[in-house]
Amino acid sequence: MTPVKMHADEVDTDPALVRRLLATQFPRWAGLPIEPVPSAGTDNALYRLGDDLAVRLPRYPSAARQVAKEHRWLPYLAPHLPFAVPVPLAKGEPAEGFPWHWSVCPWLDGENATLDRVDDPRRLAADLAAFVSALRRVDPAGGPAPGPHNFGRGVPLAVRDDVTRSAIADLGRLVDTEAVTAAWDAGMRAPAWDGPPVWIHGDLSAGNLLAVDGRLGAVIDFGGLGVGDPACDLIVAWSLLPADARDVFREALQVDDAMWARGRGWALSVALIAMPYYLETNPEMVRTARHTITEVLGDPGSRSR
Repeated sequence: MTPVKMHADEVDTDPALVRRLLATQFPRWAGLPIEPVPSAGTDNALYRLGDDLAVRLPRYPSAARQVAKEHRWLPYLAPHLPFAVPVPLAKGEPAEGFPWHWSVCPWLDGENATLDRVDDPRRLAADLAAFVSALRRVDPAGGPAPGPHNFGRGVPLAVRDDVTRSAIADLGRLVDTEAVTAAWDAGMRAPAWDGPPVWIHGDLSAGNLLAVDGRLGAVIDFGGLGVGDPACDLIVAWSLLPADARDVFREALQVDDAMWARGRGWALSVALIAMPYYLETNPEMVRTARHTITEVLGDPGSRSR
């Protein structure tokens, strides 16, 4: 089974390619069973390798920038974090027609942490806050500033103004254009982050959270990792958490009004841009985007003046 392509510049991968790459570079793993893993993830094709390992192959050029970053920084961050993260075990070289570096990582058990797979959304909110708080406390010295390697997560929200308004225009009748424009305007009025940059995961979502026995057990996919404005790690408050759990998340992180408004703006911007891009290729991403937009528009702060 070949992963469904979601990008115009995406390369083909399949188990046979993974087998060839392993045989020439990591022969100790070449005899293990290889199974493609169905996923709504957009940056990497994932293959399970035996019982305990996974192979991650970047799908397209921008995602390839993430490999070196994850190998450099996840071993540094992991000891400071309260949940398991997939610290890479080996970095593969371009070969066999595959043009980029790639990774062998531990396989972390669990299921995507959708609300039907967690026992208590409020406890999930507290666990997410504990993860974000721990990540922010790690010394950011030398960490990568936002850029193409993490799709700009952590930049000032105003940097996204043009592309967000363009996405609203592209969506036309698929959204309430007047309402989402008003909500985006509310986010743009929020004061910019004036504190020091901190570590951010950059892409907290149900697809990057693993639930084990009804609780958060692991955080995966650090392609959005960087140091910048921490507001983008609040996206999960609208993309996943229900309103009462959202309040738990905010209180645990002690988020002020300005950061909360920027986080809401981030959630809206990401959803608005994702929906037209993945409309024909990633139904799960589109469902999440629609849900996020609905939650943002239902938040009283999105209508503030």
